[in-house]
Amino acid sequence: MTAAGPDAPPVPEGRNTGGVRAALGGLTTRGRSFLAAGVAAAACAYVLGQGDLLRVGLLLAGLPLICVAVLYRTRYRVATSRRLSPGRVPAGSEARVHLRMDNVSRMPTGLLMLQDHVPYVLGPRPRFVLDRVEAGGRREVSYRVRSDLRGRYPLGPLQLRLTDPFGMCELARSFSAFDTLTVVPRTEALPAVRLAGEASGYGDGSQRSLALAGDDDIIPRTYRYGDDLRRVHWRSTARYGELMVRREEQPQRARCTVLLDTRQVAYQGAGPDSAFEWAVSGTASALMHLLERGFAVRLLTDTGSAVPGQGADGFAGSSQESADAAGTMMDTLSVVDHSDGAGLSRSCDVLRGTNEGLLIAFFGDLDDEQTALAARMRRRSGSAVAFVLDSGTWLTGGAVPGPVEKRLRQLREAGWTALAVPPGARLADLWQQAARERAEPSGTGAYGSSGGWS
Repeated sequence: MTAAGPDAPPVPEGRNTGGVRAALGGLTTRGRSFLAAGVAAAACAYVLGQGDLLRVGLLLAGLPLICVAVLYRTRYRVATSRRLSPGRVPAGSEARVHLRMDNVSRMPTGLLMLQDHVPYVLGPRPRFVLDRVEAGGRREVSYRVRSDLRGRYPLGPLQLRLTDPFGMCELARSFSAFDTLTVVPRTEALPAVRLAGEASGYGDGSQRSLALAGDDDIIPRTYRYGDDLRRVHWRSTARYGELMVRREEQPQRARCTVLLDTRQVAYQGAGPDSAFEWAVSGTASALMHLLERGFAVRLLTDTGSAVPGQGADGFAGSSQESADAAGTMMDTLSVVDHSDGAGLSRSCDVLRGTNEGLLIAFFGDLDDEQTALAARMRRRSGSAVAFVLDSGTWLTGGAVPGPVEKRLRQLREAGWTALAVPPGARLADLWQQAARERAEPSGTGAYGSSGGWS
């Protein structure tokens, strides 16, 4: 047997690699009982000299052995495939796994049992009993999986168990192919708040026409399909021998960095309702919202590492690449874990010396030193919004303690819009609250000169 796609040619399987001993080990309880009864009857017949009893004993002992020999020499040509729908699913949602088995041999199969290997967090191991499959026939079955914990979970390999019509022997043969189900963090829809005159992710561009005086200073570019013919620059066209058009002001995408604090010392507790999982889900929600609004987004952790596969400058590419960037970021967040670092210095070094527009941060427990580092991040990033989680409060379900309020005041004095996150809070409510607090002091948008916060 072989594992293959729906259109892949199957490869015939040879004998069971486990040998005769493994085949005898596949005897079921019924088969072992028949064999033991036959041996006992034959022994009694020999002692008592009963020829009829000896024939009965040989029949009882020979039946399971014949079944073993037939199954051992059976060579089915079977192809299987597995399809996930969908392959990436939010935590707490269900995905369906479709299994397909094709009998590509010229002989029908006997009774088959399909069993797929599934991690215990996704549910019980699925088993399916397939009756006789005709030559060239096909069988399709499906099952559901669900996990409250994000991660990447392997599905497979698929195991096929052969059995004889009498249920005397059962042999297992495994395929090699497997698939991976990605369980991403939960996300929630965030409100599109407008704090300044604009609500899109595009601000005033910095790439403008380079002409200083007159037509001669214009730097044209090659004509592209769809360009307005009124922009054709005839003097450059005659000079270069190809159609040239004038450059126009290009809009510049507003940028945003989303920082996730993953320090192990900053969080207590574990599980789907822990503070760390809320921070991961909040990061995912903010990333998806900003990408949908047209922002160039970068995902950064306290280790100073960004998501691989983004643009050369570390930010997600053009709007056509937003879907790929979203998938890459969600895949990264599905497996993100606690870091061994104790501070935010590496992420501060990444942000230092550049002005990258808006900074949204999800912090765990902060001490005086880490609060000072976070304050310095704000100086280099224009506008900044911080969601601070006190993991001790999440464990006890109490009110926000005084030290956390002190950290929030320090961040606000440095220019942050800082909010404490109580246990079970909705990010959408905090998102609106941050927008109101950002608008109150100066009446300007949280994105400063880059446009409104949406």
